[in-house]
Amino acid sequence: MATVTYLKARQILDSRGTPTVEADMRLDNGNICRASVPSGASTGSYESVELRDKDKNKFNGKGVLKAIENINSIISKEIKNKEFQTINEFDSFLINLDGTDNKSKIGANAILACSMAFMKCSASNMNKEIYEFLNPDGPYLLPTPLMNIINGGAHANNGLDIQEFMIVPAGFDTFSESLRAGVEIFMSLKQILEKKNYSTAVGDEGGFAPDLKSNQDALELISISIKDAGYKLGEEVYLALDVAASEICTNKKYKIDGNLLLPDELIEYYKNLCKKYPIISIEDPIHEDDWSNWSNLTSQIGDHVQIVGDDLFVTNEARLNRGIEEKAGNSILVKINQIGSISETIDTINLANSNNFSYIVSHRSGETEDSTISDIAVGTKSGQIKTGSCSRTDRTSKYNQLIRIEEFLGDKAGFAKLSTFHQKL
Repeated sequence: MATVTYLKARQILDSRGTPTVEADMRLDNGNICRASVPSGASTGSYESVELRDKDKNKFNGKGVLKAIENINSIISKEIKNKEFQTINEFDSFLINLDGTDNKSKIGANAILACSMAFMKCSASNMNKEIYEFLNPDGPYLLPTPLMNIINGGAHANNGLDIQEFMIVPAGFDTFSESLRAGVEIFMSLKQILEKKNYSTAVGDEGGFAPDLKSNQDALELISISIKDAGYKLGEEVYLALDVAASEICTNKKYKIDGNLLLPDELIEYYKNLCKKYPIISIEDPIHEDDWSNWSNLTSQIGDHVQIVGDDLFVTNEARLNRGIEEKAGNSILVKINQIGSISETIDTINLANSNNFSYIVSHRSGETEDSTISDIAVGTKSGQIKTGSCSRTDRTSKYNQLIRIEEFLGDKAGFAKLSTFHQKL
């Protein structure tokens, strides 16, 4: 049982300099807890509504003062001095207060800021860490990172079609060892790019954004960087892709390396890449509305490759249910701001878990210093986290929180390695 005694929101900046929502909350007999909300650049059509001001004279229309006002005036008035038994009850109250299917009245960003703050305050009042609040009895699992080291697509101004090229340092005994390997590979890649006179500027998620000629060039450079760093590709370190296929699809054809591919041709392209490189995860490989080809791809390579729905599922139970029924994908990317509340996020995770879908707790391209997703990954035993590269504090803050959690839990938590991936190794 908890009573909200204080709530105040403000407009702050995310990692792109774009306004976002931050909320402070206090429950009775507790400390003030703070939560801030991420935002995406490559967004799915079916995500909950991120309320923006659309005033072109301020922040190019990206301000969130309406969402702030909704918290400070509407939500604060309705919840102040009101008792809530659980976070589910709290979130349900806000969702009902909004009254729309997509949170467009109050704004998913406003609701999520309050939901996150309530979870933090509830944990604090119980003298628990967030991961303990989510999973009081354990066990806990440190996640394997999917680390973005080359950016393309909507996350970089270069010639690469695929949005993210990731390394998966899964062949280690601890999270810390995995993270160290990822950092060393990242530094190795930087040296290679410098020698080849490519830019080492980074994209939105901290990965490098060199102007390469093809997607395969990116995979080759990453493969070399892994070897040069002293690690074994396909044994200690694996590869993953986020295609963001909806962004490169026009009239049911996909732009890949200067060619326009039909869905069947695109599937063959992926199959050939997976034969040549140890790719164990592909995110959003098909357009978000092409359910049949999602099923087709999953049937062909889903027994050994994780086929991840991001724009397809948008952390939404109903859409995930359809994916389960149609065998469209075998994994879901979990982004708290896509659905707009913690309790709905947990419900979606539980649905995935009960249907043998893996789930990756993920950041957004527009991030803040808030590291809540690290706790969610550990508390829900996701076994996987996607939180960008090992540069930029908006990304490293999540890794640093996982280091703290690993240290605190000691032998009470294992390291996931490849246990949650769809692998036959």
